[in-house]
Amino acid sequence: MIIRTIALRLALMGFVLAGLILITFIISRLIPTDPARLIAGDYASPDVVAAIRQELGLDKPLIDQFRIYLEGLLRGDLGTSITSRRPVIDDLARFSPATIELALSAMTLSVAGGLIFGVLSAVYKDSWIDQLVRLIAMVGVSTPSFWLALLLLLFFYGQLDLFPAGGRIDPELAAVPQPTGLYMIDGALALRVDVLSSALAHLFLPSLCLALITMGGFARLIRASLLEELGRSYVRTARAIGLTRWRTVLRHALPNALTPFVTQLGLSFAGMLTGAVVTESMFGWPGMGGYILQATETLDFPAIMGFTLVVGVIYAILNLVIDLCYLLLDPRLREEHRS
Repeated sequence: MIIRTIALRLALMGFVLAGLILITFIISRLIPTDPARLIAGDYASPDVVAAIRQELGLDKPLIDQFRIYLEGLLRGDLGTSITSRRPVIDDLARFSPATIELALSAMTLSVAGGLIFGVLSAVYKDSWIDQLVRLIAMVGVSTPSFWLALLLLLFFYGQLDLFPAGGRIDPELAAVPQPTGLYMIDGALALRVDVLSSALAHLFLPSLCLALITMGGFARLIRASLLEELGRSYVRTARAIGLTRWRTVLRHALPNALTPFVTQLGLSFAGMLTGAVVTESMFGWPGMGGYILQATETLDFPAIMGFTLVVGVIYAILNLVIDLCYLLLDPRLREEHRS
């Protein structure tokens, strides 16, 4: 029955992606400009524009254009960027390691802080610890990312000069071999302490900025879910038989409280991967955020379409992973699918 559930989720994911491809194609054909003219330039002759339009298949009926677009997707071809003149898939592969490294680091900080603050807030409900955590969470959720980035730069770079203001690594270390594109991993694989420390120093401020935005929401969610679990009868029974408060919380109540947290975790990670435009811009981080921002400004529709499809695939895969995690975390769901 679990296999059938997974197959159903995969089928639904296929329908979602098919709808995304169709909608993306339609929107790209509704943009108020001529893609061939964008590629050729403002001063190109009509013959050159017509030749580019024919090369792209834009002179064909809409259904034929959609067929050509689908055939390209099946070959892994997301089109050619108007701005960079390179395949979009190559551009995304070039910029995605920076965004992935930033998102993973920020998510690690956010989850760790959210768990610690959320558990402390729930265990010491209505105490000064609880009030302080709730205040920090509210400030973190309410603070705009650009303002938080400015504060971090002003304090850690401008006043203390502890961390660099931008980039991913010191320029003199940029020539170090980068098999994965993730500087932290590459530095560890090469046993280069200088690369590892430089990458960590450059990564700290942007990842902290991105983490603080979501950490407050994580803490509030864990607090609410854990408080609900702490009020259940099995917790009172565990305390009655002699288990300490922290053993009861960490071993019994917290695992049950994490089930709703999984959904928020998956969606937040997808949001970090695809929506860190402001953070990347403020810290000069060369990731997908800056790439898609430039594509939007120049109406680079192949890049926008390719990025949109990648975002859709990421969300679809994470939703599938979330469903599978639900089956692992909640035994009631496993029994329901077996019956």
